[in-house]
Amino acid sequence: MSEETAVRLPLIGEKAPPFKAKTTQGEIDFPKCFEGSWVVFFSHPADFTPVCTTEFMTFASMQPEFEKRNCKLLGLSIDSIYAHIAWLRTIKEKIQYKDMKNVEVTFPVIEDLKMDVSRAFGMLQPGASTTQAVRAVFIIDPKAIVRAILYYPLSNGRNMDEVMRLLIAMQTSDQHQIATPANWKPGDDVIVPPPGSCGTAKDRMTTPDPDVKCLDWFMCLKKCPQK
Repeated sequence: MSEETAVRLPLIGEKAPPFKAKTTQGEIDFPKCFEGSWVVFFSHPADFTPVCTTEFMTFASMQPEFEKRNCKLLGLSIDSIYAHIAWLRTIKEKIQYKDMKNVEVTFPVIEDLKMDVSRAFGMLQPGASTTQAVRAVFIIDPKAIVRAILYYPLSNGRNMDEVMRLLIAMQTSDQHQIATPANWKPGDDVIVPPPGSCGTAKDRMTTPDPDVKCLDWFMCLKKCPQK
């Protein structure tokens, strides 16, 4: 298999590649098993590594928050099911990190010994390693469309709060047909889509909406819509 094929990843707006795999929670058929839900699908370089351990503990601790937002977690590494199980048991029984202890990881973790899933999602990047997946995150919507992609190097852990923030931002944009500005957090003002014609732009400035604050014709904000 060529290097180019090894690092190909599905792009934003594309269907996530389907696959079947063994996991710590039984066999899955993706995306069929996750139909109707958002998915945060992430890879980690290896079991029994310190950075990955902090990430899994954090993801597991935040799992109820993801579930409230109709989002499921799905992990992957090139280790075996037996290594996954042993590592997850060690996390629960022995590891305390910050205010987290006795953390049980209940979301599925994929065994990818043949690297088929890793290759399909571009998680293997030869410049980093040919035997370990980099720290990739794919946020996939209920229609199995890739909506966001985040990549981190092997040496640095991910910011799970940012993964959550981005998920909420995309869900808010979908529901209310708005955009979100830099560093947006739930409750902050959102961006009204720019006008699509000269006439609409003129109306926006000459007949302002009292609920909308326009900095110029192309940049208007309003309070974040409530569910």
